[in-house]
Amino acid sequence: MHKILFICHGNICRSPMAQYVLQDMVEKRGIADQFYIDSAATSTEEIGNGVHPGTRRKLREEGIYCGDHRARQLRREDYDRYDYILGMDQWNLRNMKRMLREDPEHKIGLLLDFTGHPRDIADPWYTGDFDATYEDVREGCEALLEYLQKMS
Repeated sequence: MHKILFICHGNICRSPMAQYVLQDMVEKRGIADQFYIDSAATSTEEIGNGVHPGTRRKLREEGIYCGDHRARQLRREDYDRYDYILGMDQWNLRNMKRMLREDPEHKIGLLLDFTGHPRDIADPWYTGDFDATYEDVREGCEALLEYLQKMS
């Protein structure tokens, strides 16, 4: 089983978007039973809050169900629970490394590192561009899924 945890600052925009996009992809491929997918925040600002309305709207437009997600914060014990802990930008990555302290198993990285064009995924909380964020998330999730299938 592949256990994947997506991380962003507040866990209401990018990381739940990645969580539900990847969940939708594995369900459509009939391999959902091979995955456990979740998301978390590096901050405490949005703990307990639901998915941002802009993310919810964009996922609905794409026909992706996003459930009753509630933001939670990354915990040190998450390192042992997940195979991949993937942030959305360099700021997330710095905070993840600070919070988790060590990465001896090389689980920590960025979602778009699996693509041919590694880069940050812009935060739509600031940009307002949920379409662009969705395209980056979709690209990253497709590349991650391809990588995992090659590794299996």
